[in-house]
Amino acid sequence: MEKKQTDTIVIGAGIVGLAVAWALLRKGLSVVLFERSRAASGASIRNFGMVWPIGQPGGKLLNRALRSRELWIEAAHQAGFWINQNGSLHLAYHEFEWQVLNEFYDQSISKGYNCRLVTPVEAKQLSPYIKTSGLLGGLFSSTECVVYAREAVRLLPEWLRHRYQIEFRFNTPVLHVSGNEVLTANETWKAQKIFVCSGVDFETLYPEIFRNQPVTKCKLQMMRAVKKQASAQGPSLCAGLTLRHYASFSSCPSVARLNQYYDEQSPVYREYGIHVLVSQNQSGEFIIGDSHQYGLHHDPFNDEVINQHILNYLSTFFETADLQLVERWNGYYAKMENGASELVIQPEPNIYIINGLGGAGMTLSFGLAEELVNNL
Repeated sequence: MEKKQTDTIVIGAGIVGLAVAWALLRKGLSVVLFERSRAASGASIRNFGMVWPIGQPGGKLLNRALRSRELWIEAAHQAGFWINQNGSLHLAYHEFEWQVLNEFYDQSISKGYNCRLVTPVEAKQLSPYIKTSGLLGGLFSSTECVVYAREAVRLLPEWLRHRYQIEFRFNTPVLHVSGNEVLTANETWKAQKIFVCSGVDFETLYPEIFRNQPVTKCKLQMMRAVKKQASAQGPSLCAGLTLRHYASFSSCPSVARLNQYYDEQSPVYREYGIHVLVSQNQSGEFIIGDSHQYGLHHDPFNDEVINQHILNYLSTFFETADLQLVERWNGYYAKMENGASELVIQPEPNIYIINGLGGAGMTLSFGLAEELVNNL
């Protein structure tokens, strides 16, 4: 079998693999990218399409998220896919939720967030879909963006091929990686650096390594919905449950009271890992979710009880009249069990495994890839 050669090889055409490939290409390196399927079909297209810096704790991760945002905007403009720099709006309907937002805002400037508190009237002006009955106020952040993940992940490879002459090997599973070689059914490739970005299938190439890593798999459930006469939603929307999901809010003292309330009122939220976000794509459709169930093995079936809990909570802050569900799905991603933001290891000197970004792949991948490539 003839051996072919390139500067670098990337395995996996999800958002992490595409981010690493783009970072390498910007350095002037040649890249061959292998993807076992016809196109990426995992977590990278089964999400809200949100770039969500406000969910990251201040410091390194927030800075990484903000850099990713810059790169998303650049990629969208050059590759020609839709991006909406619409920001986010966290809504508070209970006093302890409002207190969390105030505590977060008090810390925000020193930590690098760009946000402001808004009144119920101001919140309604930002989004026509929010419910104002019982609303105490909200926190608007300007840094969040939305892409339509299915479109973006489809167009990014086309742009990279046209702009940088990257070589894609779709429908080509990698069978083995060793030293500086990658073996497929029909080819052997040699490269100076190899990057394994295989997502939830992390154990396929390196089962013995991942057996000893604190990494697990998360199953989520999401939905797509339409309204008969949809208008622009404005910022992406969420409410109290989201305040206990993201690490950025964990330093707020009132989160403890918020947790106690929701655990007492609806234990299912913690049981199924439910917090509720809603984004809107360029067609006016609403992307709704989600749940989080952790473990190395999951059944492939959606649970309508979980979907109903998500929709019930959505109705507490979002006008769901004439909302019609048109699609339901589940997704899977790899997540670190030890609280780390990612897993980057070198099983051999010139091989890098990049995985475990959890639900922050869209938010962090571009920034993380740039950091890793710059530090090679």
